[in-house]
Amino acid sequence: MKRKIDTFWGYTMTNLTRSLFILLLYVGSSSAQQCDINFNYGVIIDPAHVRIVNHGQTYIQINGPHQLFVKGREITLDNEQQAQLSEYVSGIRAQVPAIVAIAIEGVELGLKAVNKVISGLTGENSASHQQFQEKFDEMKWRLRARFNHSDESYYIAPQDFDDFDQVFAGEFEKEIETIVSDSVGTILVAVGEAMTHREEQSSEQRVETFDQQIETMGDDIKFDISNQASALEEKAANICAKLVKLDDIENKLQIGIPALAEFNLIETH
Repeated sequence: MKRKIDTFWGYTMTNLTRSLFILLLYVGSSSAQQCDINFNYGVIIDPAHVRIVNHGQTYIQINGPHQLFVKGREITLDNEQQAQLSEYVSGIRAQVPAIVAIAIEGVELGLKAVNKVISGLTGENSASHQQFQEKFDEMKWRLRARFNHSDESYYIAPQDFDDFDQVFAGEFEKEIETIVSDSVGTILVAVGEAMTHREEQSSEQRVETFDQQIETMGDDIKFDISNQASALEEKAANICAKLVKLDDIENKLQIGIPALAEFNLIETH
């Protein structure tokens, strides 16, 4: 009897962990949008300046709409160059916040899916669900604080925008996995308590019921987030198209201003 119980819980642990990560992978892949564009430098935006940073040093600084500094030296511009620079700055100020916003939205979509799993298995007001929610809320706050310091202040590091859903991959992706992994034990306790009340079912029937519950929940979540994932794809495609146009303006600035001949923030393929 003990062996059957151990087998049941071992299977349940494996199945639940796998199901959670499958849902995470589904969310990530559904919001992916191909965009062969790179940022070769970091970009810092605040209300007064746009700074383009190379290895921690300010390479380009633009004050207002058309005051240009290259490596600390002010560059004199004619009227046409001023107009081009103004259009370029406006584009940077629009697209960097959009990139930050869509990446954060993609992460939050993944968190929402996992959150639904936890609340569905343990109850929305359960202690395990509340603990899980607190960890994710803290992570979301730190994610926003890192890239969006205020309503008008942003920073983004050199990036390859091949997949928008991977913009902030790395430590935050690993943190999501850690939170889910650390929470599995707590979730299983809650699930186990619910299952032990089903005395009329054998351990095999409980496993089958659990499988059905996970499968139904996965289908519901996929349906729920499909519209949001589609909206993310449209936003990503729009950003990508605007970055291509912004690269055209950058190319004109490189040609017309000798000090910018070697400058190439936006690289398109």
